Amino acid sequence: MKSTPQYWLMKSEPDEFGIDDLKSVGKEAWSGVRNYQARNFMRDEMKVGDEVLFYHSSTKPPGVAGVAVVASKPYADPTQFDSKSPYFDPKSKEDDPRWILVDLKFKKKFKNYIPLSKLKECSELEDMTILQKGNRLSITPVTKKEFDFICELGS
Repeated sequence: MKSTPQYWLMKSEPDEFGIDDLKSVGKEAWSGVRNYQARNFMRDEMKVGDEVLFYHSSTKPPGVAGVAVVASKPYADPTQFDSKSPYFDPKSKEDDPRWILVDLKFKKKFKNYIPLSKLKECSELEDMTILQKGNRLSITPVTKKEFDFICELGS
């Protein structure tokens, strides 16, 4: 039985890895996540084929730049074992990895970049996790209705 696709918003800093970078490489491991709730979303809930709103954070203005697709099952983030990596975790063990990732595949860049300020203006998105006060998670679930609405704004 095929599971129902889920929808996500995943944040990335565009000066580190933006939608254009994902378009250029086609597929990329989503490494470096060091938040347990975000890790649990990747490990326990994301499935191959789930669609992702690609969000540019730590930029002016932050906003949604396009769509990606989950392209792998979850697996151990190799950066946790690399002592030269800023994401190295000395407490993580190869036989019991603490940090998990999925691969993302480029789907499309939006014709219209959707700034956070525009998202906040839309009553259709008032319950969206990223718009809730104090939310700083790098990965959040999105409803199909929210996903479709944002894709419409972007086209």
